[in-house]
Amino acid sequence: MSTTHFGFESVDEKDKARRVRGVFDSVASKYDVMNDLMSGGLHRAWKAYTVMVANLREGSQVLDIAGGTGDLALAFAKKVGRSGCVVHTDINEAMLRTGRNRLIDAGVVLPTLVCDAEKLPFANAHFDVVSVAFGLRNMTHKDVALREMCRVLKPGGKLLVLEFSKVAKPLSKMYDWYSFNVLPQVGKLVTGDAQSYRYLAESIRMHPGQEELKALMQQVGFGHVDYHNMTGGVVALHVGIKC
Repeated sequence: MSTTHFGFESVDEKDKARRVRGVFDSVASKYDVMNDLMSGGLHRAWKAYTVMVANLREGSQVLDIAGGTGDLALAFAKKVGRSGCVVHTDINEAMLRTGRNRLIDAGVVLPTLVCDAEKLPFANAHFDVVSVAFGLRNMTHKDVALREMCRVLKPGGKLLVLEFSKVAKPLSKMYDWYSFNVLPQVGKLVTGDAQSYRYLAESIRMHPGQEELKALMQQVGFGHVDYHNMTGGVVALHVGIKC
């Protein structure tokens, strides 16, 4: 049996996607509220910076992976205009439905698709930009998913990976205390689910750090990779350019 990690727990590879899906099914309706509470609203600044770095133009073709409740997809759609296209995807139907409804409420209708990032149903060299925000750490085979993202990008296209990362050492003790003591309790109060937010804290610790993820992106075919730390390394934006 091939195993992988689900937080700190070792599980069958085939079971991880189901268990991750269960986490997001549980929190989908309160996901945006919890993002604001967990980050003190900072997630909005992190995403705004990602949109700026994307540097989208009218007519750009964009794939938003693990797009969830649609905040990045909505911001991208405003940049690409009517001649462009943003494809909003997620492996979790509950999250995607929440995001689609939110987009429709904002007067924006985008192609919305349930799909697995490890098996993207798109042609080679189709997109100018691919983004994945706070989703890569939940994927079973990160290298496979990143290779797929590279495949669907046009030469010179840009991958944006916004993800929790390795926090600066002076902040680590305080961050750990908050993650394992405060966060699950806030999750329990708001969503009735402490365990999903305990998984969140564990999954962040199991995710590759800044340099490790940079190396992985280079290994799967990105010619130039850089990263931008935000909030003391709590979050990093990795930017990969396809050769």
